Amino acid sequence: MVQLVGPGGAGKTTIGAALAERLGARFGDLDAEFTARHGDISAYLDAHGYEAYAAQNVGLYLDPASPVRLDIVALSSGFMTYPDSIHPDYLALRQRVASSPSTFVLLPSVNVETCVSETVRRQLRRPFARSAEREEQVIRERFFAYFGAVGPQGGNDAAGRSGGRRVDRGTGCPTSRCT
Repeated sequence: MVQLVGPGGAGKTTIGAALAERLGARFGDLDAEFTARHGDISAYLDAHGYEAYAAQNVGLYLDPASPVRLDIVALSSGFMTYPDSIHPDYLALRQRVASSPSTFVLLPSVNVETCVSETVRRQLRRPFARSAEREEQVIRERFFAYFGAVGPQGGNDAAGRSGGRRVDRGTGCPTSRCT
């Protein structure tokens, strides 16, 4: 299974759907599945809090009956940054996702300031967006976690060059696997 990781607005759903179409694969979005089962994510967060949402999200991913068992899945933006204790199986799951050669991290930019400003801009166009200040705080807290979200190929070096698995935004295809 190809797993797409990154902040909200990074293009996980767009690229995942395009990649699935190109490959004739099945695509699913963890946020869409959460919404189908539990309703509006913002309303759920308001009623139950972020930890309950995160625990439900992990449970949904692990549910054998979940449609998330597809060829390509877009994970929720915070999925790789939840606290270790959020679910009994989360730590092992996060390590499995992180070490998978088919996990790809998508970011609008490897430059932190560009990534933050672009993520905030994109998130503010969404109906469930938080305030600009909160969106900026969230992406700043998570930015370097996304670089560490995949195995030894992931992340960037001291010069800021990305060494992670990249996806070509034009074709929606992992650059290392397309001709």
